[in-house]
Amino acid sequence: MEIKNYTAAALVFGLFVEPPISIAIDAAIDRVRPFASPIIGNLNFMSMAKGQPAALTKAQSDALNTYNNAVDEFKSILGKRRAQINSKQPLPNLPGQALYIARINMMSAYKDLTDALPSKIGRPNKFGIPPAYFDAGSEPLIDEYRSLFDIMEAPPPNAQDSASPFKDVVDLATAIARAKGLDPTSAEAAGRISLGLFYAETNGKQNIGNARSNKYKGSLQTGVSEAKNGRKKWAAIKRSIAVFDPALIARDDKEEARASNLDQRFNHWTAVRNALTGAHADIFPQIPAIVKTLPNPIDQMKLFELIQIVPTPTKSALRSGNLTNFKISDPTIMGYLRNNSIFTFGQADRAKTSVTFREVLDAMWLFNDKFERALSKFDEIKGRQKG
Repeated sequence: MEIKNYTAAALVFGLFVEPPISIAIDAAIDRVRPFASPIIGNLNFMSMAKGQPAALTKAQSDALNTYNNAVDEFKSILGKRRAQINSKQPLPNLPGQALYIARINMMSAYKDLTDALPSKIGRPNKFGIPPAYFDAGSEPLIDEYRSLFDIMEAPPPNAQDSASPFKDVVDLATAIARAKGLDPTSAEAAGRISLGLFYAETNGKQNIGNARSNKYKGSLQTGVSEAKNGRKKWAAIKRSIAVFDPALIARDDKEEARASNLDQRFNHWTAVRNALTGAHADIFPQIPAIVKTLPNPIDQMKLFELIQIVPTPTKSALRSGNLTNFKISDPTIMGYLRNNSIFTFGQADRAKTSVTFREVLDAMWLFNDKFERALSKFDEIKGRQKG
């Protein structure tokens, strides 16, 4: 899968440029019900950081003011976008981009504040974000943020849902892995990892659009060329899958006919199938070695998500024979990581110029919540199959 690139529109925030939602920009933030309409006026709460402590140094005072201004800017943009949606005004191109930048700006400013004033680290938040990076008093803002994205990223009217979207991901990944020669245990791991990708890319939402990219769409957020490439690769292994799983191929034939002339990214089955064969199937044979090196299932999911974000260095790390100690120091690659909420928040994180893959995996804490839910869903699917 190609690296998902920058756009000039986001350069107002340095490296916080325009990544598609497919790369987990909101990985730790649960979506709320679509079309919820909280009144933005209710979000005028007093942030924990608003309380002015005594005897601040200039650096501490500046950090506090920067954070408070970032909160105010985030609230302002949320209110503007909500008003546009409620009044059915036309939205700008990439309507989620300004929201995303404002959220990142707020979290980054908060990390700088807690670095300057550790006493500002508050209570845990419901999103599981480390408290040094997020003021729990801002939770209502993030709820509204997610509500707006649910509206802006609703699937197109002709999208074709599946009644079993999570099981589809597991079944397809498992079959692809078996076609690549994996044993049952490793093929099952491929299914588990791929379900994590579905959560990371879209929070488990089928066929969604993208409020921050005109290119990446669907259940695994692929571009047109990527989807076509994956479709060709699927055709090359389809016959071998039919030998051991004819029922899956029968389902595939039905979905191909159902999609007909539709963009296959908006049929859940074909979108997942094409994305997995196009970007990840060639890595599946390495799963036994990956599992040995990274026994934690969440680390395994993170590694495959990095194939979405920075495929070339991730594949180089896998070939190196020393995955966790493989170093990344290329400024462009560091930029792509920051573009996807890795080493993004606060001056100390952004100052890093070289990191190991182990450090990258540890810095992907925004993904933890989604991957934990993916593990739970995978266990549920497997429990039903055994029952």
